[in-house]
Amino acid sequence: MAGIAVVLDHTTAAALYDPKDPFNEAVAAFYVQASGGLGDLYAPVLSLTAGDAERPGLLGYIKGLRFIRIEAFDTDAAVTATELLRFGHSWAAVHAIHAARPSAAHPAGRFLLTLTPKAYAGTGVQAVHPG
Repeated sequence: MAGIAVVLDHTTAAALYDPKDPFNEAVAAFYVQASGGLGDLYAPVLSLTAGDAERPGLLGYIKGLRFIRIEAFDTDAAVTATELLRFGHSWAAVHAIHAARPSAAHPAGRFLLTLTPKAYAGTGVQAVHPG
């Protein structure tokens, strides 16, 4: 049985970063699953960068976690980002959307773990709340 592939957006990365966040334990459970080889966690660097502007230290913290893979912001991500920005999506969301959409490496896409699933409506991703 293959593990589940999950993308953290800026909201769930912030929840993992802040031990007092009400969803910290729920997001941490995904990290525990990944550490046990039961799935893979990804964090888009542009989403983390935007999140770090609101919560200084977020990017460095997530980067230091062994079982989260940082997704690079490449040219394909930039093309997607410009399209999504034109439709009013935030800088924090555009890279997460790109990372969660179907790709050659993940033909079915990846789940997008977020505290704000409604923000991703109509984007072609499976946005789920950790609670």
